[in-house]
Amino acid sequence: MAIITGLSGNELFCLREKGFEPGNLVIGNSVFALGVVGGLASTVRTLGGGEIHEITSIIKEGRALSYMRMVEEARRHGGEGVTGVSSQLIFHDSNVEYLSIGSTIHRTTEVEPHAFDHVFSTSANGQELYCQLDCGFQPVQFVFGNVAYSIGIGGGVMGALRSLKSGEVIEYSGMLNRTRHLALERISTEAREAGANAVLGIQTLISPLIGMQEMLMTGTASYHPALPAQYKDSPITSDLTNEEMWNVIHAGYCPIKLVLGVSVFSVGFAGGFKAMLKSFVRGEVKELTYLIYQARVKALSMIEEDAAGCGAEDVVGVKTYVYDLGGGVIELIAIGTAIKKMPDIRPQTSNLIPQAIIKDEETFKNKVPMFGMNTPGASPYRTG
Repeated sequence: MAIITGLSGNELFCLREKGFEPGNLVIGNSVFALGVVGGLASTVRTLGGGEIHEITSIIKEGRALSYMRMVEEARRHGGEGVTGVSSQLIFHDSNVEYLSIGSTIHRTTEVEPHAFDHVFSTSANGQELYCQLDCGFQPVQFVFGNVAYSIGIGGGVMGALRSLKSGEVIEYSGMLNRTRHLALERISTEAREAGANAVLGIQTLISPLIGMQEMLMTGTASYHPALPAQYKDSPITSDLTNEEMWNVIHAGYCPIKLVLGVSVFSVGFAGGFKAMLKSFVRGEVKELTYLIYQARVKALSMIEEDAAGCGAEDVVGVKTYVYDLGGGVIELIAIGTAIKKMPDIRPQTSNLIPQAIIKDEETFKNKVPMFGMNTPGASPYRTG
């Protein structure tokens, strides 16, 4: 029978270079009634803000069920692993579907056996997996960490009062900083429990969910035999792309920790009024310029402190994101990967092959809203 795979031509080439051939596309899903989640959500919208444990747990259960069903399907196909795994929420009117999709791969040659006696899974596509394998990392399993949280009624009474004046809203900063780090802690814990000593290619998604938000981190729990023993208990975490990681390792460094900083500032009642008046004329709005600058400085200083604590020599790939929380309050997130010299960790090849870095072009373009797009946070999905 013909193989039906989500792998592209470049991915097929890369995987064959590492001793794999394509298998069938595999899917796992689980559908939950929104009534269960929505009922819980309605009881927490007036809280002071923070994680909503019941909803975090429900979402985690749905994602885990769909993931296990996908892996079981790959096992029935006799696969060695599943690559390009994604975990998505698709809204269907009064229900939410948890969907896991990936492509099975099989061994083609007798190569170094995998360190773990089960079907491995990875969020990396075929090109990214090539980079991981070439750096000596063996994929163990797709892992995720999630947090469902509420902003609350202003971060509590103190948060509401502080937002009346310009400056940092400490209550908001503390709450959101804890929330953001929870997702990282959970993905790291899941990797450690799987026997991995690294989580690679972490991607972070913040999306609305029934009056709340969810922060989701996904990545690949991996194992490298040459990593120091300390990373068995505290796995490496990295949000570098796998191609970037290959280049960092080629230069004699290794990622050791994903670092992030969160700062929340308010323009204040007076500052907001001034900014509103200035918006009617052309020119710089100095109040907002200074506010966002302060937020960036604070978030970057938190990254610097986090990196120093783990013994990093540099932080690379730093990006900053600004979110408007409403009422003249903004959140700024800075995120990057701390690295340090590790001469014992080296790529197997001296240069990346072109097929590992060529980006596939999307050939299907659709501007019509897809099924499930009527709900905020829903998005179209691709099976590759």
